[in-house]
Amino acid sequence: MNTAVELIIFDWDGTLFDSVGQIVASLQFAAQQFQQPLTDEAAKSIIGLGLPEVAQRLFPMVPELHGEILQCYSEHYVANSKTDVWFDGVAAMLDDLQNAGVKLAVATGKSRKGLDRVLQQTQSMNLFAATRAASETRSKPHPLMLEEILAETGVRPEQAIMVGDTSYDLEMAQAIAMPRVGVSYGVHTVEVLQLFQPLKIAGDVGSLHQFLLQQVQMKQAI
Repeated sequence: MNTAVELIIFDWDGTLFDSVGQIVASLQFAAQQFQQPLTDEAAKSIIGLGLPEVAQRLFPMVPELHGEILQCYSEHYVANSKTDVWFDGVAAMLDDLQNAGVKLAVATGKSRKGLDRVLQQTQSMNLFAATRAASETRSKPHPLMLEEILAETGVRPEQAIMVGDTSYDLEMAQAIAMPRVGVSYGVHTVEVLQLFQPLKIAGDVGSLHQFLLQQVQMKQAI
């Protein structure tokens, strides 16, 4: 990248927050309560989408049950995710990036209520210049949540980087020509992430930290 980096936008689940296992377990619990078939792989594959889109993808044959299934999922997830935390190294990475002068943001498939809960849980409200949840805008992979974050922060797409663990994250960034970085320790495979031409696919938080800091530090050299 030859353009100065002003903003880094992170997905939440599977990128910053070690919550994929609990999301899958809670989706499985809800499916079982309503006697709906669901594999772990299918449950994992939709992480990153908004909840209405999750229900449409996983339970297309019972639209009349979507509201109840999602309510059951949400209650189970909240009750069982109180000990979920950031991946090791995430706190140091975010602190270093903020200290380097770059703005940070979150673009997530969570609801606003769910995002506010985990921001409180991680005591990270003040770290992010902007946040968008799927319940208040369009779900990934539509780029509207990125466009809204750019408008709020006054940053152009080429001055930002989107970081995520799913094709939905990288696809929405690609749609508006925003540089993007994949992480392979979350949901989707390296092969899937590579389809969206990321700058890098990081295998762990340490390599992600190092790469993003290098991109930000190039700002001083431009």
